[in-house]
Amino acid sequence: MHRQHFHALRNIWYGILHRTTNPENPAYKKYGARGITVCDRWHSFDSFYADMYARYLPGLSVDRIDNNAGYSPENCRWATVKEQANNRRTNRIFCINGVTKTLAAWIEEYGAKSSTVRQRLYVYGWSITESLTGKRS
Repeated sequence: MHRQHFHALRNIWYGILHRTTNPENPAYKKYGARGITVCDRWHSFDSFYADMYARYLPGLSVDRIDNNAGYSPENCRWATVKEQANNRRTNRIFCINGVTKTLAAWIEEYGAKSSTVRQRLYVYGWSITESLTGKRS
């Protein structure tokens, strides 16, 4: 393995452990204090590496599929910044015609301007569809 990838994975692994176990870590309140844990297997870097390296690409970071569950092989994937942003627990989720997506994903799909949609939705109280299309019912 390329030495740079080894160090990147090691830093990611180290960050996961510290934000979940070290109360002195600034991110601990969002992870360890919320009950987010690391599976026993991943307390060893060699095991983390064995489980995650094959899918690793530079620039990606570990994303928990279920944000309320811990770090484990079955709950983690490599994701882009954009994918992670759409998987935050603070995201607003909207359903249009039976399809559920984050507000950011809907804005991207409709090609709308984010600030305009958010103003229509949160300031003017328009529906999600009205906010995205600019058409009032």
